[in-house]
Amino acid sequence: MSERTIIPFGPQHPVLPEPIHLDLVVEDEKVVEAIPSIGFIHRGLERLVEKKDFIDFVYVAERICGICSFIHGLTYCMSIEELMKIDVPERAHYLRTIWSELSRIHSHLLWLGLTADSFGFESMFMQSWRLREYILDIIEETTGGRVIFGSAKIGGVRRDISPEKMAEIIKKLRGYQKDVRALFEELLKDETVKHRMKGVGLLSKEEAKSLGAVGPMLRASGVAQDIRMMGYASYAKIGFEPVVETGGDCFARCQVRARETDASFDMIYRCAEQMKEGSLDVKVTGFPNGEFFARSEQPRGEVIYYAKANGTKFLERMRVRTPTFANIPPLLSTLRGCQLADVPVIILTIDPCISCAER
Repeated sequence: MSERTIIPFGPQHPVLPEPIHLDLVVEDEKVVEAIPSIGFIHRGLERLVEKKDFIDFVYVAERICGICSFIHGLTYCMSIEELMKIDVPERAHYLRTIWSELSRIHSHLLWLGLTADSFGFESMFMQSWRLREYILDIIEETTGGRVIFGSAKIGGVRRDISPEKMAEIIKKLRGYQKDVRALFEELLKDETVKHRMKGVGLLSKEEAKSLGAVGPMLRASGVAQDIRMMGYASYAKIGFEPVVETGGDCFARCQVRARETDASFDMIYRCAEQMKEGSLDVKVTGFPNGEFFARSEQPRGEVIYYAKANGTKFLERMRVRTPTFANIPPLLSTLRGCQLADVPVIILTIDPCISCAER
């Protein structure tokens, strides 16, 4: 038996953008076990429900993460709207869907750039982030923010998109979609990428289910599960189908994100076609009471918001289960048995967001 060594990996690492920390137990160059340590950036945001009233807490929820900010705020709003039996206007649902999918596109482009950088593809890194800037420009034009949108509110949305502006945005997006598609194709057809990713970080369908994987991590292992299938916002009306691959390896997870990004463009087009004029919100009166789980699909997977209210303006409890936290057990399974050099690549294919995981 070879001698075992423990190698600390992170929280700072030249390849990884996130402060994730793992203790890797290795025999020679083979990882036999990975032990995670979390809590480096814990901010205690959930506790703020005791000090911020339920309407103001939307702003806190959005600040859990700068990449998934809109969907955090949206899911929180969904939990309160269910507690208060608020019917959100149809136009607000479509606008929420558009901003959710713009968030998914910019998140997947950010991931693409970081993944390309890990392979040393600096040009692809810069091109993907250049395209991401164009998406952020559209978000800024329509919400006023680039990182924190501030457009979701309990009962609807704060901003509208005029038909003229929507037509202009769609024209831009059709051009960007071609460039984004070409960029993903370049990554997926590269022989170096195939060599480093195919057959690496394997997660079987059974393991994905039993370990609670979510998002592209789950769907790349052949499980057709996506919370958008439940039809929240306007997903039921625009016709949603989950993106599934069966490889279960790092390459399959890249394929899922590539196809998902392309699908997000198409969903925005359908929203623009179907969206009719109407009100943006409803007046919120009274206070929430009871408890509810709200679920939505972030770029990294399913996020759950549990809200417990007692009929006052302050919530009694708020609990958030984020996709990165759910994907840590499957990640540890994929790391077991891999080569030490493959660790950064495997971690990047779950697209970790430690800001989400450590609230």
